[in-house]
Amino acid sequence: MTLRAGVVAVQGDVSEHADALRRASEEYGREAKVVEVRTEGTVPDCDLLVMPGGESTTISRLLRDEGIAEEIVAHVEAAKPLLATCAGLIVAATDAGDDRVETLGVADVTVERNAFGRQKDSFEAPLDVAGLDDPFPAVFIRAPVIADVGEGVEVLAEWNGRPVAVRDGPVVGTSFHPELTPDSRIHGLALFESELAERLPAPDQ
Repeated sequence: MTLRAGVVAVQGDVSEHADALRRASEEYGREAKVVEVRTEGTVPDCDLLVMPGGESTTISRLLRDEGIAEEIVAHVEAAKPLLATCAGLIVAATDAGDDRVETLGVADVTVERNAFGRQKDSFEAPLDVAGLDDPFPAVFIRAPVIADVGEGVEVLAEWNGRPVAVRDGPVVGTSFHPELTPDSRIHGLALFESELAERLPAPDQ
């Protein structure tokens, strides 16, 4: 069966995430149709979902205005996988540390926006990620840091002693941009691995 993989497309690296999704699905032997989520009514039909980075205040406002926010929450409540990256993680969090961001509360973490500095402070680092055999080339651009995690949240990776990747049930959140590298293992880890994969529709026999 072909999986329907949605990329929230109100802002951010939409095409890069779509490409990473396609590579990851091929690596896991799954067929995925990637769709862009711009208005309400698309998310409910998605098996997988990615929420890219961008500007968190703008993303949160557009999600509410377009009626997508409630659908993302329902997606997670149905135990369907969600990968939220950079500003996407800020919007997914329970606490963004900024009243201008109306968070979705689907990842029980507190984040600090732009904690790694401004655009000029962007950097790439080899990151040890739980579940990956080799370091992942993580790209940090105006990245948030995860200041606190709730009970039951698994820290997947740290940089300089601070969490930068977490898993909270069906949600994987990263401070960095995994789509800005040809390495699609984070997308695979978030969307196709662990017990969550067992809940996805089986491929055609």
